[in-house]
Amino acid sequence: MTEVSSLTGRLLVATPALSDPNFERAVVLLLDHDEEGSLGVVLNRPTPVDVVDILEDWAGLTGEPGVVFQGGPVSLDSALGVAVVPGDASGERGPLGWRRVHGAIGLIDLEAPPELLASVLGSLRIFAGYAGWGPGQLEDELAEGAWYVVESEPGDVSSPAPERLWRQVLRRQRGDLALVATYPDDPSLN
Repeated sequence: MTEVSSLTGRLLVATPALSDPNFERAVVLLLDHDEEGSLGVVLNRPTPVDVVDILEDWAGLTGEPGVVFQGGPVSLDSALGVAVVPGDASGERGPLGWRRVHGAIGLIDLEAPPELLASVLGSLRIFAGYAGWGPGQLEDELAEGAWYVVESEPGDVSSPAPERLWRQVLRRQRGDLALVATYPDDPSLN
């Protein structure tokens, strides 16, 4: 088996050729990536469900839009909290109830009292479900050209306009990749 270089904390941006409806124009934040597989959340799939309707105690800490996001096609009945804790805490463990994933981005323990984190959170987003890949599956998709792998920014987690995130992430890339942001929604109309 080949060694897997960790992509944890990076973004997978769906190429225009990716035809799986679960991931069309998706931007996925990888929360875990190793030889056992990969796990991430789709950052740009808001649902019509308000956070207050399912996790009332956490609703006041989420940004706009204050809805639950569909994190992926797996375990849609489970919830994940992804939060940014600003500041230079690179050597620190981070606040109780928050586990660092990459840089200022981490996972929230949704069983913890929200008051533990209220004063330190920069942003919080709630996801129903996640995207998952078995060992080597993501690497195969990358080799097939299904995804662009780019650096994440803390603001990606809490974009106030998630419907524009795919284009925004591509537009900030250098070179030809930035041009992909202009790819039409329906190329047959050209």
